[in-house]
Amino acid sequence: MDASITKQLIELNRKFYDQFGESFSATRQRLQPGVKQVLDSIQADESVLDLGCGNGFFLRALHDRGHQAALLGADFSLPLLREAESTPGVKFKALDLMQLSAVSDQLSVAGGWDVITMFATMHHIPSREVRLDILLTVKKLLKPNGKFILSNWQFLNSEKLKARVQPWGRVGLSDSDMDEGDYLLDWRSGGEGLRYAHQFSEGELFGLAEQAQMKVEASFLSDGENGKLGLYQIWQA
Repeated sequence: MDASITKQLIELNRKFYDQFGESFSATRQRLQPGVKQVLDSIQADESVLDLGCGNGFFLRALHDRGHQAALLGADFSLPLLREAESTPGVKFKALDLMQLSAVSDQLSVAGGWDVITMFATMHHIPSREVRLDILLTVKKLLKPNGKFILSNWQFLNSEKLKARVQPWGRVGLSDSDMDEGDYLLDWRSGGEGLRYAHQFSEGELFGLAEQAQMKVEASFLSDGENGKLGLYQIWQA
């Protein structure tokens, strides 16, 4: 993907979450079944870094369970972080994941993180090159044999969500500008907005894990009425 297109898509999503952060957060006040499954797998003494933490709901759930190790969330959306920061005992940072490799020292801990999570975030990151740069940085932030847990939206598994796909012409782009799996979707809560999302295949994620020098330990579908709206994977550094 051309760098100028990547930049335009990043800015599109940045504007979306600045404008609709509060209404988006209102739809994210409970843990998805797949996230609950992940939550149950994390030990109380494991340090956790949540990239793209949004309103901090996942880290809040860990804290409320009596988590004993360090918890840190990072996100670029100030409206979402303002809500997240109401959680006691959890630290949050305003940080642009697109620049993760340049600012990773702000997130590093001695010995590395036990677990890094990235729920419903990677699908908003355009360009395979940018994704790989982020994933290589994730590996550096993890301790040896640490876990990276991610989920990605499988919106094409829902007829209702497929109907939300919009033509790229609405933002001055065309299909030829995009990579396979790239879509423009509308938002209708608290106003109308547009955002970029990528539909990952399982094989595509396996390929990224290999390039990032990590191993996929588990892969499963969860969430939504059909149990297929989220593709979860657990990678080992």
